[in-house]
Amino acid sequence: QVQLVESGGGLVQAGGSLRLSCAASGRTFSTYAMGWFRQAPGKEREFVAAIIRSGGTTYYADSVKGRFTISKDNAKNTVYLQMNSLKPEDTAVYYCASGRAVLTVRERWEYDYWGQGTQVTVSS
Repeated sequence: QVQLVESGGGLVQAGGSLRLSCAASGRTFSTYAMGWFRQAPGKEREFVAAIIRSGGTTYYADSVKGRFTISKDNAKNTVYLQMNSLKPEDTAVYYCASGRAVLTVRERWEYDYWGQGTQVTVSS
């Protein structure tokens, strides 16, 4: 089992920045990839970014490319999502996820464990 706890969400004005953190505990050695997803009211959960635990290859949704940066600190078992130039359409609950055998990082069903989510609200 892997436990994931997100933090860092909040209210920010458009153009501002936030950094989300996801602290993992438990059987983290089995993790292959970590991802961030988000879900806005009335919408499906969508892929935001992912990082491969060994090697650090990163992936981004087109909507956040150039504005968001995913990074990791393996020693702390923590993944970060630096979000810059935030837009109102970035408003959502952001979820951290981990997977042991992820073939397609953009698909949410590839991930085994999920955090409880953290709210990000961007005002215009």
